[in-house]
Amino acid sequence: MSNAQSLTSLKMLLFSFHATNTIILSFLPLYLEYKGLNGTEIGWVLAVGPLAAIIAQPFWGYMSDKYKTVKYVLLICISGLLVSSVVFFQMNSLIAILLAGFVFYFFTSPIGGLGDSLGQRRADDLNISFGTIRTWGSIGFAISSLVIGQILTAAGIEYMIWPYLFFGTIALIVTFKLTDVKVESDPVQLGDIKKLLGNKPFLLFLFFIMFITMTHRTSDSFIGLYIKQLGGNEGLVGVAWFIGVASEALVFALAGRWFRNYHTLIFIIFAGIVYSVRWFLYAAASDPLHIISLQFLHGITFGVFYLAALDYVTRLIPRLLQSTGHLMFYAVFFGISGIIGSLLGGALIDSYGGGTLYAVLGFSSAIGTLFLTIYHTMKTRRQIRGI
Repeated sequence: MSNAQSLTSLKMLLFSFHATNTIILSFLPLYLEYKGLNGTEIGWVLAVGPLAAIIAQPFWGYMSDKYKTVKYVLLICISGLLVSSVVFFQMNSLIAILLAGFVFYFFTSPIGGLGDSLGQRRADDLNISFGTIRTWGSIGFAISSLVIGQILTAAGIEYMIWPYLFFGTIALIVTFKLTDVKVESDPVQLGDIKKLLGNKPFLLFLFFIMFITMTHRTSDSFIGLYIKQLGGNEGLVGVAWFIGVASEALVFALAGRWFRNYHTLIFIIFAGIVYSVRWFLYAAASDPLHIISLQFLHGITFGVFYLAALDYVTRLIPRLLQSTGHLMFYAVFFGISGIIGSLLGGALIDSYGGGTLYAVLGFSSAIGTLFLTIYHTMKTRRQIRGI
């Protein structure tokens, strides 16, 4: 298979998986509200996903590194996605939704990280920008959010499983055509994982970014409910996601032009500052159109932050442990951060409303950005001293 054909399959995987992901991120809180759950209960359900991710992502990352394959782990996870989603969407009681949701997220949560890990490796092998590959995930996310938002406004939120299964099936089909990774080394052993756990710069970095990633995950979970609080509907939620992810796709597509000009941590700190400003502006909104008009900041925040952080993590860890290291990063970004954000966010929006929630997010982002600035300053000084 030619490089062009293999890249097309990879881009289609990212497109279709993120098209399914937008259905969950954008509309699951509204679907759960339709099922009769309140904000706090919705927070519990949304926290199950990150909880499963903390277990699933390192597990599947380890299996990928041990058997030196991303493709076949993806096939298992996407097959599990299709089967478990059917069960998950049939549940009605809170306990049943929580249990089925854990199984569902156990298979779905590693797919994005594994796809991005494969994309990062293919980009390195072909000497091209990872952003040009990853932007197809954003395009799938953007198109799905806009189209599905309009469909669910007309048909009803209760039918969201059908577009989910449609895009999930496409993801499974194109995965069979992927070019797998080639790692010329011995299979990873459990002892090698200790090297990651003993990598202090890596662990400190993951801790500091959590103050920012938590705010991102909280907004992902509750922006739909906030827009509805301000008087919007599913269609406006879809438009908000479309604008946000379209700007993200543009940032990814142009990454090769801006990404290498400065130290990676400078981009991360810049994105953290913009995150803080963004959340404070959201907190002051009084109309859903205010949120929609500010959604272009999603690309500048998440797009820049994610690309720079993934690149920085890649530099901190050995190639043999790339999948495991990337999924540890994913476990923090979408796992631990998601649990904290879902539980606290659900309670805050239930008790005090979306404005207060976003003000808290603004302060958290500012704290995380300050920590990262100190981290970068100390590392730079040590490098100058030759430590």
